[in-house]
Amino acid sequence: MKQALKEWDAQVRALEAGSVALIVRKGGITERKNDFEVEHKQFLLYPTFLHQNPGELQPQYANLLLENPNPGLVQFQVFAAVKAVWKIENLELVKSLEPFQALSLAALERRFAYRNKPWVHALLLRVSKLPEPVLLPETPHYAGCVSWVELEQDITVQGLEAVLKDSKLKELQTELERVLQ
Repeated sequence: MKQALKEWDAQVRALEAGSVALIVRKGGITERKNDFEVEHKQFLLYPTFLHQNPGELQPQYANLLLENPNPGLVQFQVFAAVKAVWKIENLELVKSLEPFQALSLAALERRFAYRNKPWVHALLLRVSKLPEPVLLPETPHYAGCVSWVELEQDITVQGLEAVLKDSKLKELQTELERVLQ
């Protein structure tokens, strides 16, 4: 696997713990295609410490904010498969996602309005842990505020352990579909 999605380390930790299975995305400052797109249905989560902000996380997730323990390296330990994607163009619907993910209401509102393009993507993920973390050098190729990164090295994604049972993920998907209709 060479595809990776950059996400705040705190959110990757919440996903890895099974506390959440939903992320809300808008895109990075220097997004290659100018807007976020779901380019891959399966990918590694690339934990980034850049721009993490305790004010943009719900209080129960603030303790997940840590300093980078391996400057110059990226630690991959989480694989994700997209189970559902919603492009949401209604702020009230975006606000209704607050209980299902880690961002604060203010962060959701800010992402929704970013670049005067009123929408976000919500991605329901089936998250799995790699058997062992993989450390790779953080190269200049990976730098910048972009969502997707193609890794210079292939990472094996065998022996994965899902953090949520399929039945729990299906329940969550059903609830999200109800909320977002």
